[in-house]
Amino acid sequence: MGLGWAFALALLTAVWGTGARAQMLDMSAICALGPTPSQGCDAIRARKVLDAAAPPWRAIGRVNFASTDIRTHCTGTLVADRIVLTAAHCLYNGARRRWIPASSLRFVAGYQRGDYAAVSPVVDYVLAEGIDPTRPAQRLTVARDWALLVLRDPIGADLSPLPLAKPGQGGDAMIAGYPGLRPHVLSLDRSCGAIGVSDEGVLRQSCKVMKGDSGAPLMLDTDAGPVVAGILSAVQVTAQGPRSLIVPVASVRPTLSRLLDLLGDR
Repeated sequence: MGLGWAFALALLTAVWGTGARAQMLDMSAICALGPTPSQGCDAIRARKVLDAAAPPWRAIGRVNFASTDIRTHCTGTLVADRIVLTAAHCLYNGARRRWIPASSLRFVAGYQRGDYAAVSPVVDYVLAEGIDPTRPAQRLTVARDWALLVLRDPIGADLSPLPLAKPGQGGDAMIAGYPGLRPHVLSLDRSCGAIGVSDEGVLRQSCKVMKGDSGAPLMLDTDAGPVVAGILSAVQVTAQGPRSLIVPVASVRPTLSRLLDLLGDR
């Protein structure tokens, strides 16, 4: 499946399991899934198309992967001059059961219909503690589904990376990404609702998302501009409708701080 493989897989396994309970829920509310795959796509089309070349949106971009038989993407966000925050499952090739080498990834900031604000190869990445990039992703859960990409070039110096939300910081929640239905434009959804936290510390929102949005930033709209509160991992199908599962930035902050010190990128 390449990048984004776990986005759909999580609908069946990571959240609901593979039993009758999963089968009782109609996944058609998620665009491109379920017995009526187009049912959830209107909500994706209704998202506002942003000017990806303009600040602050140009800090968001596509994490691209291409091989001889796969060409796909996820969404990522510059959080420092050389560091991009995205979902870990975007870096895992499920078909081959191995992690994608950093050298096969590129980050394209401010991408819009073939144009972009900046682009850089990825030279390394850091995963959550306990996840070994030399072994299959057997311990990857939603709560640990984050990755920090290290870019070759400090493109964030010209693009103003997005800051992480401070503990307890408030603001209207929104998400922006490159959904598979409209992969060449950055689009925004403001229907994420109030932030709700699960027992595992994962945020549960009602954002309208689909494959391709994986790794997209959940942002809080503040007077000073958007701040990143988390990143999209997967979707939970419930009787009340789809719920997007977000990894909070609190899970990432300690590792990001150590990486900034290592790179001297503060």
